[in-house]
Amino acid sequence: MKISLEAFVMRKVAIWGYGQEGQAAHRFLRSLFPEKKIGIILSPEEAAHWDFSDDPLVEVVAEELRAGSFGPYQIVIKSPGISPYRHERAMEWAHFRGTRFISGTSLWFAQHAHDKTVVITGTKGKSTTSALVASLLRASGARTALAGNIGLPLIELMDPDPVPDYWVIELSSYQAQDFTGHPAITAVLNLSPEHLDWHGDEETYYRDKLRLVHVANPDLAVLNAADARLMARCEGFERRALFNHRGFWHARGHEVWHDEERVIDLADTALKGAHNASNLACAFTIVEALGHDPRGLLGAVRSFRPLPHRLSLVGECEGIAYVDDSIATTPEATLAALASLEGRPVAVLVGGFDRGLDWGDFARQMALSAPAGIVAMGQNGPRIHAHLEDSLAGLAPEQRPALHLAADLEEAVSSARRMLPAGGVVLLSPGAPSFDAFRSYAERGHAFARLAGFEPASDAIEGVGL
Repeated sequence: MKISLEAFVMRKVAIWGYGQEGQAAHRFLRSLFPEKKIGIILSPEEAAHWDFSDDPLVEVVAEELRAGSFGPYQIVIKSPGISPYRHERAMEWAHFRGTRFISGTSLWFAQHAHDKTVVITGTKGKSTTSALVASLLRASGARTALAGNIGLPLIELMDPDPVPDYWVIELSSYQAQDFTGHPAITAVLNLSPEHLDWHGDEETYYRDKLRLVHVANPDLAVLNAADARLMARCEGFERRALFNHRGFWHARGHEVWHDEERVIDLADTALKGAHNASNLACAFTIVEALGHDPRGLLGAVRSFRPLPHRLSLVGECEGIAYVDDSIATTPEATLAALASLEGRPVAVLVGGFDRGLDWGDFARQMALSAPAGIVAMGQNGPRIHAHLEDSLAGLAPEQRPALHLAADLEEAVSSARRMLPAGGVVLLSPGAPSFDAFRSYAERGHAFARLAGFEPASDAIEGVGL
């Protein structure tokens, strides 16, 4: 729901969750209301990690969540990582009693209703595409903010000076689920099953993701014409521009074309893989919709550097290259990473936190076109390994990839290294979240770099913010 900043003055306010977004909300509220008491609602496990003794105006609610946890508060700013589906009854009861829930993202949009906002989402590629769009707009001379799920909560940029010409905003399905606002452009890159543990089921995930089209009602929806699942669910939305359609901007292999005009080959850039050609086609569609000719901005594409943990070369040692694609949290993302390294001997590390995604299609694809080796690991490693053994059983021994089930990342890296000849690639592209063993995909990527013998690169994303 929409809540104005004025509504905070006379109402009791709490922040639910204290990750990056929760901390940003706390700083924002304290900057507006230095004398206001603010509630922080945490589980007992979360509360043990935080010390609020330096802020006597914080009241911590540290308990297993129940309906009464929200009782004293009229406004609760919910962190996006908290699934409302796990707390529906408590939230419904609180709403009935007068509590209103809002996200930091929706609060920001309420204050920036008339800004030129470009919201980018999708199961895969949204961070890279967001960074590409921001780079292209900056190359056009426009002052452009890059924020959202890419690393900077919008609430940190509530009142910037000077005001950007454009806002490029990456949003996850978590942030889309309770989104209220009206973007100028919403771009949806693709749809495939993801975060089912948070959303509950596949259809709910798609519905939540596509709130950014159907509920937000943007002035323009930029949609991937090659994604049948997406197009079927957006069939009725009329104000749209398509990419990956032969008449418009589209990917052909590792090249980007406009109609029958070949515009750029990714071989001339640091971007690798057909999936990045699709991301770039989307970025060109957005920039063109905003009135800029992408053909005049190709220098920004050629100088663009991939984001951390996205098919990033960590280093080479004794003839083996190590590539960090820790951001890959779906089997489809892992397949895209393997396709980008086609022609080289690859040993891929897969597996992590098990949220119930189906690895059957991945295993069947490996039976058709397998890398040199596959190492399964993590909580869902045994399940992935079993799928692979079943799918590969019918292959002749010389056609089978090397296959290993590792106890942890250290064993996985060591096993993958032994599977490869000189000139090979150890690829960390897990197709699963990191939460079984690491706090984030970034921490997993850093551990991979160290195990490979290299110092991890910085996670800073160039150009985030203004």
